[in-house]
Amino acid sequence: MDKIFDIIDGDKDGLVSKADFVSAMRRKVGGVDEYVMKRVDHLEFESPSKAPSNTAIQPRPRAAVDRHNTRVLIIGPGFGAQVNPRQGLMIEQAGFQVHWCQNVPNPERPNFDVTPYLNSLLAEFDYFRPHIVACASKGGVYIAALWKMNLWRGPTLLLNAHPSVRQIPQGIPVVLCHGANDEVYPTKRSDLEALIATGTKRLCFLYHTANSGQVAPGMFTREGDRHNMESLLLRNCLPRLLDALLCPDGPEAHLVRTWRDRLSMSRTMAESWLGYTPERLRRHWQSSGRMGRDANQLFDVHPGTEEFDNVIKLFKAMPREPPAYLLYPQQQWDRVGISRIQRVENGAQMEWCVHPYFQAVQRSFEDQQVEFEPGIHTTWGFHGASAEAIESIIMNPVAGFQPLASGSRSASVWGSGTYFARDAQYVAGSHFCGAPNIDGTCQMLLCLMITGLPCLGNPDNKGVLPVRQWPHRYNSSVDSLSSPEVYVIQHPSAAYPAYLLSFA
Repeated sequence: MDKIFDIIDGDKDGLVSKADFVSAMRRKVGGVDEYVMKRVDHLEFESPSKAPSNTAIQPRPRAAVDRHNTRVLIIGPGFGAQVNPRQGLMIEQAGFQVHWCQNVPNPERPNFDVTPYLNSLLAEFDYFRPHIVACASKGGVYIAALWKMNLWRGPTLLLNAHPSVRQIPQGIPVVLCHGANDEVYPTKRSDLEALIATGTKRLCFLYHTANSGQVAPGMFTREGDRHNMESLLLRNCLPRLLDALLCPDGPEAHLVRTWRDRLSMSRTMAESWLGYTPERLRRHWQSSGRMGRDANQLFDVHPGTEEFDNVIKLFKAMPREPPAYLLYPQQQWDRVGISRIQRVENGAQMEWCVHPYFQAVQRSFEDQQVEFEPGIHTTWGFHGASAEAIESIIMNPVAGFQPLASGSRSASVWGSGTYFARDAQYVAGSHFCGAPNIDGTCQMLLCLMITGLPCLGNPDNKGVLPVRQWPHRYNSSVDSLSSPEVYVIQHPSAAYPAYLLSFA
């Protein structure tokens, strides 16, 4: 039975839908036409060996890095043991074994020859036998020499791209961190991307922080790091990047997975209960045959139900650390309440747009040899719009969201597309929800997004995202690679408006 179930469960989400069943028939039998597709009622079988449909499904757990047995050698010059001691202290407090190599001089002296000092450096390597080498700023001179002479071929963390680092060796994990406002080594984002592209794609990752577009002259919603990268010291970012260097799936995959860790436990459990795949959303649908083809596409979710309680938890949730966009003090946010929750059941939009896009992203991941993980590459977010726009999003039988027409009011601070917020308080506290209704309530949408692999947003982006691995492009963009609070989708089928929330 398990073997048969796995054949039918094409998207590997633990459920069998009508589309999964007919797709399996087409693959294994053939000759199944659209008439059959329309006649087969929506089904949700469960695998005997998998969790029941009313149980929260979490993304697959991963083995954590054993930091206490991971040795990190820090090349002293440039890393700021005195000027910026918080960097080294954060690594030590995270539990790593740390050895500082301070017996080499400042390499940015006039006519400096790095060669005589490499033996001294290698003696430290032989003594400590590091798993990871970390360097910053002027220390990049030493790592460039070690790479050039083939003396170090292990995982490397490089803060601030020193001009002497012009190429990354093949086959080694490298995380390069650089801020858009670096005043010591100012480097264009395109040049940093070109540098990281010289290494092995899956093993190398650019952690970049950038300015948003201006919302007013000289005003940004976020600003990129200067030479001393403040963002590395927030949200446990620096230790997470060291962990990422040891991830078998590559640094980028690891960092994206850790975004969930910034959320509260109650939120992640609520998200998991609601589901991370388009088909899983349908298990609560009340329309005829759960098809979403009734004249009415909004159904009340009744207070006291588990579904109602979990939507409330998502709406009220605050992240583990203070958000970058804190528009409500906690006491004020506690007073904001939901008066009504309506479930959106638009079967045409789900079947013709969202589900096919979901499957297309899965196939793209397979082609890139990346594991697609619901809950990691799909996520929940909030969207505010005028009453007219919300009605169009909900009722449209094709794609409710129109990324090409979005972003003008917010000046497209991270590029063109449809914007979603991780936190409801950000949407509620901004102008995105439009004018209140007659009863004083406002409305926003709670949406399931197919974010895939996101890249850092760019105010100059006009809709086509960068290529990640030819011919595959990134699937969405975000405001931060450390802990995104804003997601931007460029494809109209990349989000489904699952719930309409009325609040005051």
